[in-house]
Amino acid sequence: MLLPELERFVQHLAVERRLATRTLALYRDALAGLQAAAAEEGVELESARAHHVRHWVTQLRARGLGPRSIAIALAAWRGLFRWWGQQGRVSHNPVDGIRAPKAPKPLPKALPVDQAVALAEQGAVGDAPAWLHARDHVMVELLYGCGLRVGELVSLDADASAQAAGWVDRSDRSAHVLGKGSKRRSVPVGEAACRALDAWLALRGEVVRGDEAALFVSQRGTRLSASQVRARLALLARVAGLPTHVHPHMLRHSFASHLLQSSGDLRAVQELLGHANIATTQVYTKLDYQHLAKVYDAAHPRARRR
Repeated sequence: MLLPELERFVQHLAVERRLATRTLALYRDALAGLQAAAAEEGVELESARAHHVRHWVTQLRARGLGPRSIAIALAAWRGLFRWWGQQGRVSHNPVDGIRAPKAPKPLPKALPVDQAVALAEQGAVGDAPAWLHARDHVMVELLYGCGLRVGELVSLDADASAQAAGWVDRSDRSAHVLGKGSKRRSVPVGEAACRALDAWLALRGEVVRGDEAALFVSQRGTRLSASQVRARLALLARVAGLPTHVHPHMLRHSFASHLLQSSGDLRAVQELLGHANIATTQVYTKLDYQHLAKVYDAAHPRARRR
């Protein structure tokens, strides 16, 4: 049971701050932990100092709490001492300046090669018209085959011009795009993507409106939006029987991971992705190691530990 002064703080959060029920429950648990830690060391909460708080955070880590849970605890503690400070009960906030440990960045999710290929070769969805199948096909080929961002994909124009943000040059099989920071880059376009592009361009005239410059258009004949690409790709993945939700950036991750696994050339992958810093690209080496570890665990007779 919380001390009365801590319970009053929880009521303050509920009534005046109107925190959600789930958040209140998390804060109540955090305050109960603070109360127990202080009592165990014989420290009056109003007398707590920064070194006490750091020690209590260390105890939370020792108990196996993750960075997010510790951040929630610190937010609750910091709020309590701030509230007490407004009331004149404490002269300083011992939690100020104390941060939770950084959570490791999750690795980008990449499709296995067979699933990526199955998606690229996905047939028409239901009774979709031929132009829609052709458009979807080349979009997947460019996302996976060139590692384009979805914004780069929808910015492509059918023909190169002074105003074009990006275009595909069929003569030298390359895509020219305007990436982050308004940086231009060129990436090779594979034969499969070139064939798909030819098929789409042959049918694009059936749906495009007027002088619309966009390479990819919706059924209204205007430039396709990024959200429309996301929705279409998710549908294609479901129809292809893929066991996971697929979004455009997952195909970019798959492009980078599969290319790195085959070539081992991190610098080339950096250039193809348009990363300004190679440290951004190095995350794919971890994906590659995960693949190698799975192969080892599955195949090597000495891999399994009892």
